[in-house]
Amino acid sequence: MLTFLTVFLLLVSATPLALSSTPDHFLKESFSRPPRPPKAPQEYTELTHPLPSDRLTPSCTVDLLHHSFADTMNKPPFTVPYCPPPISTCPRPWSRVALDFQAECRGEQYDRVAGLWLGGAEILRTTTAEPTKSGIFWRVRKDITRYSSLLEKSNLTVTMMLENVVNKIYTGVYHVKVTLFFYRENVVRVPSITTYPSFSANLGLNSERLYGPPADLIMPISDDGNRGFWFQIESESDLRFKKIRFPRNAYRAILELYVSFHGDDEFWYSNPPNSYIRTNNLTTSRGNGCYREVFVTIDGKYIGSEVPFPVIFTGGINPLFWEPVVAIGAFNLPSYDFDLTPFLGLVLDGKAHEIGIGVDDGISYWLVDANLHIWLDHGSSKVEAKSVVYINPALRVQRIENFKLLDGKFRTGARRKSRFAGWVKTSTGNLTTVVSREFKFRNMLKFNNNGTYKSVTQRVKVKKGVKVMNEIGTVVTRVFVKRIYPLNVITLTLPYTKKSILPYTKKKYRYMLESKKKDRYMLVTNVSHALREKCFIGMFQSLVVTSQVSNGWIKVEDHSVLSGEGNTTQSYNFQDEYGCYSRSVEAKNGRLLSDNTTLSCLSAF
Repeated sequence: MLTFLTVFLLLVSATPLALSSTPDHFLKESFSRPPRPPKAPQEYTELTHPLPSDRLTPSCTVDLLHHSFADTMNKPPFTVPYCPPPISTCPRPWSRVALDFQAECRGEQYDRVAGLWLGGAEILRTTTAEPTKSGIFWRVRKDITRYSSLLEKSNLTVTMMLENVVNKIYTGVYHVKVTLFFYRENVVRVPSITTYPSFSANLGLNSERLYGPPADLIMPISDDGNRGFWFQIESESDLRFKKIRFPRNAYRAILELYVSFHGDDEFWYSNPPNSYIRTNNLTTSRGNGCYREVFVTIDGKYIGSEVPFPVIFTGGINPLFWEPVVAIGAFNLPSYDFDLTPFLGLVLDGKAHEIGIGVDDGISYWLVDANLHIWLDHGSSKVEAKSVVYINPALRVQRIENFKLLDGKFRTGARRKSRFAGWVKTSTGNLTTVVSREFKFRNMLKFNNNGTYKSVTQRVKVKKGVKVMNEIGTVVTRVFVKRIYPLNVITLTLPYTKKSILPYTKKKYRYMLESKKKDRYMLVTNVSHALREKCFIGMFQSLVVTSQVSNGWIKVEDHSVLSGEGNTTQSYNFQDEYGCYSRSVEAKNGRLLSDNTTLSCLSAF
């Protein structure tokens, strides 16, 4: 089956242009489309499955914050005090806590990244949608039960960072409201209601069956909060860290990592090597190749890493793709869990230890921070622990370059496999935790047509396992996760003339093609990306399969979209032992053409 871009290439002869720095980030201006009647604000959405608490009635609510983010660039974040709901109106213990984030905006505005912290610990990383003149709104719901130990504390500060610019050109103000819902009722197990977190909630081994109740203590690994609590990483040598003193009676530790990529590394998976940039005397600063790995250390010792899921923000590649259905993870960016329990033998000495975060091959800039979840042995003031296995062969990266002037191929492959084990002797017995992690990375970057045609084909495959055994060798808990996330991006840059017009647009959009300004060009785009995840917890398993395919074109002046088309289809499928949830949507030119939800299981599983 021929794709939209394949047909286009057969019809169009491209005039050589200077290499465009695509994929790129654009502002979706209020350009001319076929006339439409005035309409009410439109809802935007990210596909995921319902939360465990969605069919329950909350026992109480807390209005966390209500604020309008206007001209906030280079200003301190917004902060408000936090106190938990009173016991008299909201009895303990809570079975579930859900965060409800609602936002609306009207006018013209770039998308923005935002972080929400409680007591310096991040509880939500999100990005905004690009608005329209009629206005848009959206909602993000996230299960935050794992932060219960923080939610029970008084005299904490809620902090939200959303840097925005408002002037005569960028008129959009983001109005945000965040509410917490507390539940005492147990979750009713029916199809579409599950104890597993959705993909957007977490990309790690995060399950009640593995970790039991929420941690007793959460310690932020973050900055001072003057510009938000995230660390900003500018280069591959920029290791950011915080010193932590672990409680002597800690028997389990999980590090939850938040990460997002911006600036010259927003499209890191499409960055060419520096040799290509130097040879062609290019002015772009988007280099250092297309491999990135976020790693975590304790006192300089490697303890885990992730190749991050390539979230595409709503202004990325072609902003017309992401209305009103945004890209996978755009409204609720994933976090990544690292089980540090095998390393407790290195840190339970009463001394401060450095937990560091860095990005291999990274360039400006990455926003990272982490939360350290710690479980305490309440039957002892001190536990014994020892790390017994540390197998971490060096990262293997292979890069093959073959280019002549602006055309060529760049193949990158990487693999890392590690295994760690350690025991902890608690008041209830001796437990040994074995953690294994493996990933394979493949990326093919191609340039053709004098650098005007660019394609990225990437595939990341991850396997993770955690096994906990008691002192006689019996397996107490076993978890295994297998995850694959492929990405394909194709862009073609053309001079915007009548010769480069698509056949079916000649009549409908002829008026758009008259300008021959040198700073205007046409960009034809194809994007497909997906997540396939299978999680085994003991005898049970869950599956998530979601995929998104987008194609279209845009007329661009600098970084502003003047006209274009965008089509997106997405399917989201979830299944566990209690039932199934599936949703499929199709959107075109800002309108939702179809939206179907079913609780039946699909044969694709």
